[in-house]
Amino acid sequence: MKHIYLNLKRFDVPAELGGVNRIADMKDWGKYIVENTQEELKKYSPEDVEFAMFFPEIHLFSACQAKTENSPVQVGCQGVFRDDVAPGKNFGAFTTGRPAAAMKAAGCETVIIGHCEERNNLAGILAEAGVVNTKAINTILNKEIKSAVDRGMKVLYCIGEKSEELEQWQEVLGEQLELGLKDVDKSKVTIAYEPVWSIGPGKIPADKEYITKIAKFVKEKTDGMDIVYGGGLKQDNAAMLASIPEIDGGLIALTRFQGEIGYYPEEYLEIISLYMNA
Repeated sequence: MKHIYLNLKRFDVPAELGGVNRIADMKDWGKYIVENTQEELKKYSPEDVEFAMFFPEIHLFSACQAKTENSPVQVGCQGVFRDDVAPGKNFGAFTTGRPAAAMKAAGCETVIIGHCEERNNLAGILAEAGVVNTKAINTILNKEIKSAVDRGMKVLYCIGEKSEELEQWQEVLGEQLELGLKDVDKSKVTIAYEPVWSIGPGKIPADKEYITKIAKFVKEKTDGMDIVYGGGLKQDNAAMLASIPEIDGGLIALTRFQGEIGYYPEEYLEIISLYMNA
């Protein structure tokens, strides 16, 4: 089974406001993406590959409502809060939070947790108090994963090392796996590997040898959990990633990196075709 994930970040912000959205009006954006991808995705066997899309919260309803019968699209959210609604306890006092119960009720089947942007946010909050504690971050992410799994949601759990952590990559990734997955039903979780040190303008992408090394390490540490490449499945690396036996899919974000940079449904479908047919 292959897994193709789509992290739509905040690509919904209109270009005239500084964003990269040139494809649809803000209120129709989630609907537009589902409607312009799901029929083409139906040509792939659900026994061979699954497709999940992680939307900003305001687009969940329109994305779910756009799904047709037998749609292969799994609608997901971009994180859940570490605590959840519970009878007789907290019945909904979660200002700014996304309790897993709310995301499940909104139609989410899956969630992305531990993305490098979430990790950076948590690290930034701790830094304001003069604290550097990666164990605390991984423990918080573990609570988020448990909240999602307890509500019947699948999880894409992201791990990765920064440039200053390259020499200690085994310790860094090992801690993220050990603490993040502690007491978690691993059958509900897929790992995404993000080589944070290689992502961004001017940086050299991780090569096949390095990605293979990490994938083998992760599978050894997790008793063979599925792992996808989270550093960006793109047109120019789809064939290479498809040739790595230990990699079980990829995470797509931007589809166009020059000119009118952004996410475009037709280019998303092209990337999937390149990967699946490689």
